[in-house]
Amino acid sequence: MSLRAAAAPSLKTAASAPRRALFSTSRSLFSEVAPETEPSAQSEFPTLSTKPLPRAVRKEIISHFTNLGSTQTRGNSFQPHHPLHRPASPHSLTLSALVASGAHIGHARALTRPSFIPYTYGHRAGVTIINLDHTLPLLRRAANVTRAIAQANGTVLFVGTTDALRPAVRKAAERMGPNGFHVGTKWLPGTLTNAVELFGPATIKSHSVKPDLVVFLNPAQNLHAIRECAIARIPTIGIIDSDVDPRIVMYPIPANDESIRTAELVAGVISIAGREGVEIWQRSVQEKAKADRRRDLNNEISEPQDQ
Repeated sequence: MSLRAAAAPSLKTAASAPRRALFSTSRSLFSEVAPETEPSAQSEFPTLSTKPLPRAVRKEIISHFTNLGSTQTRGNSFQPHHPLHRPASPHSLTLSALVASGAHIGHARALTRPSFIPYTYGHRAGVTIINLDHTLPLLRRAANVTRAIAQANGTVLFVGTTDALRPAVRKAAERMGPNGFHVGTKWLPGTLTNAVELFGPATIKSHSVKPDLVVFLNPAQNLHAIRECAIARIPTIGIIDSDVDPRIVMYPIPANDESIRTAELVAGVISIAGREGVEIWQRSVQEKAKADRRRDLNNEISEPQDQ
């Protein structure tokens, strides 16, 4: 008998030892919890006891098998509702999140605009694939613009004129507080160009009806609103698909405009940046108020000394 043949049984025995130990441990644990009963005359298979597990035994079972499974949970893995309720910040946004939302899927190749070709990655099965290497920096640029406008106490208007986009624009406006507004229904013609007739002279004098930035989640269905923004000289941000000219808005974001998850992701990232800008403005106001109070206090102290 060769040395290899003699050593083979011992190697098999050594390799199967940890497995037998694991099976024996689990068998001993479950035997304490639910011992097998004697097979009855009606059934040829044994049945397990339905008694509740003791707390100590359940805790030991969990601690024993915890390290054997996956570490992913509902809290640390992607969920479909995260872009709407828990959007990522601009600096933590990744290409994987854009791919998961379907932002890379464009329209048919025959519908691709020539001006959109710089943002395309290629074509597959007759469908245009959007290059997300361009989408990510352009989305972060739009977020920086929104942060800068909110930092100067500017107002941002989110426009999504479909039933599916209405929750996204409402959530985005709520994150920015008094600096955020939204339009979730049909855009009324003359909202910006004929505001006096639409809102009334009293409303125009007491409220500002002209936003400092407008974000369109479906710009192809709101070309008349984009035209009004251009006339009123209001900067615009929009999700531009492969069948739309990117030049219709000032800050285009090439992505799938028919994906609800993509719209929720874009609106969430931009609103998070806007909220950061609002917080910066509020802190500056508080610091300025403290400085004014400190200066007034110093003036009150110095006046008696001068007298």
